[in-house]
Amino acid sequence: MSDLTYHQEGDYLLPDLTAPEVVTLGIWGMRRMESLRRKRGGLYTGMLFSGRLNEHLAEVGREAEGMFERLVRQMAAEQGVTEALKAQDQMGWVGAMNGIRNAVEEVILDELIYS
Repeated sequence: MSDLTYHQEGDYLLPDLTAPEVVTLGIWGMRRMESLRRKRGGLYTGMLFSGRLNEHLAEVGREAEGMFERLVRQMAAEQGVTEALKAQDQMGWVGAMNGIRNAVEEVILDELIYS
């Protein structure tokens, strides 16, 4: 049984529809959407038609962003990549941070995006 309501416009009954809330997806949400669409089409379609897809993508995006920030800080501290190193050897610091960011990105892709 449907709980859809209608309103009359002239001789026609039109359904009362509302557009879903617009959610801005970041890079992580867009990557998750592409992964679902390509590799888990049934789940993607089910979430899309039930209206849960945007909420799911936004949540994955928030979780991934928090995880990214936390792991970058943690790995930089463990590897001794500090502000002192940045002041002493800027190019070395940039290279180390790029390596850390790439490693963290791989972890997030494996654990959140492609899972």
